[in-house]
Amino acid sequence: MKTHTKNLFLQPVLIAALALMLAGRMTAQTFTTLPSFTPTTPPSTGSDGGAPWAGLILSGNTLYGTAREGGSWGLGTVFAINTDSTGFRNIHSIAGHSGGEYPYAGVILSGNTLYGAAYVGGLGLGTVFAVNTDGTGFTNLHAFTNPYPYTTNSDGTHPHAGLILSGNTLYGTAYGGGSSGGGTVFAVNTDGTGFTNLHSFTAVTLSAPTNSDGAMPMAGLILSGNTLYGTAVAGGSSGLGTVFAVNTDGTGFRTLHSFTALLGPGVTNSDGVSPHAGLILSGNTLYGTAYGGGSSDLGTVFAVNTDGTGFTTLYNFTALLGPGVTNSDGAYPSAGLILTGNTLYGTAEHGGSSGYGTVFSLSLGSVSASQLTIIPSKANVILTWPTNIAGFTLQSTTNLGSSAVWTTNSPAPVIVNDQYVMTNPISGGQQFYRLSQ
Repeated sequence: MKTHTKNLFLQPVLIAALALMLAGRMTAQTFTTLPSFTPTTPPSTGSDGGAPWAGLILSGNTLYGTAREGGSWGLGTVFAINTDSTGFRNIHSIAGHSGGEYPYAGVILSGNTLYGAAYVGGLGLGTVFAVNTDGTGFTNLHAFTNPYPYTTNSDGTHPHAGLILSGNTLYGTAYGGGSSGGGTVFAVNTDGTGFTNLHSFTAVTLSAPTNSDGAMPMAGLILSGNTLYGTAVAGGSSGLGTVFAVNTDGTGFRTLHSFTALLGPGVTNSDGVSPHAGLILSGNTLYGTAYGGGSSDLGTVFAVNTDGTGFTTLYNFTALLGPGVTNSDGAYPSAGLILTGNTLYGTAEHGGSSGYGTVFSLSLGSVSASQLTIIPSKANVILTWPTNIAGFTLQSTTNLGSSAVWTTNSPAPVIVNDQYVMTNPISGGQQFYRLSQ
């Protein structure tokens, strides 16, 4: 027999500063500003860049990042700085036209080459680029085409998020364009060949903002095996965004979750709306944040299985207080999460005690596979699990393939010595069980 379980959750804990190691947490001792970008002169030019939008990557003792403005042309830079604050260098000033403009996303590193995306430019509406860590060899790997009519094209427009790399293939998302103007998921080789539109999101309009798959992906992707997972801020069955998956060869697109319609006065729902950030994966569970929606319309933290089952709202950010700007936990999470052990960490753009945002943690109670116990008993199996994980139902299926149909078992379990107990007859050649919420 095989079991499948989900994590539970506890309440979030606000933390003032955060430093993570793979083995656990350290207490932050000293906050240090490494560089301050220099003032720019019209038209927003400067020697180092300005307005860094994205995060950093670390290689050895060197941090690499992007600034979406400044540089020689005022169109952004790729930069590096040592972790001890020495050695700041402008690796490349984005030059516009063939090189692109305004890199909102960060870079990734492979060998001595950095890969990134620019939001516009490239003689079109965005680029994928490469540059060596010593500043040489800047290459426009792909320039997104100028669409005609304005909203549609073959490849996408305005890549807003960073890239991921598998082998010699880069994968990313474009916010607009594609066959219906709703954005794309794309792949391109590291030498610029083989650009492929893996998926064009279907059309949405202001009068009919819904579709089957989502629209306008702002976040990057994650890869597990041959499957890419991501989020879209719009579209879906209620027009409020989706979680999706697609194979690396462009086949098998599936919508894992469509965020639900807003309720009441048009501000709340049960799961969230418009996920701005990407996902993280642990086991068979995807974790993410929704920018709005939830019980107070201030965003949520959520989880969903990779097969689209078991969507769970892990946390609803609470209502704003006072003049409408403060609360205890934060509001509008626009960035993704990280997971260490059983704890998720993230940020909220607004809210908190001063209204300027929070850093938060959310503990996930451990539910191990051993807590669903299966014991053969003559012609039956006896299944038990602790009552302290209430809210789960026992489901079963006869196979674990893509066509698996999970059925809720009945009758309802009984409680014996703080354990849920259910007896099922043995039938067929095999049966798989899971706890699902």
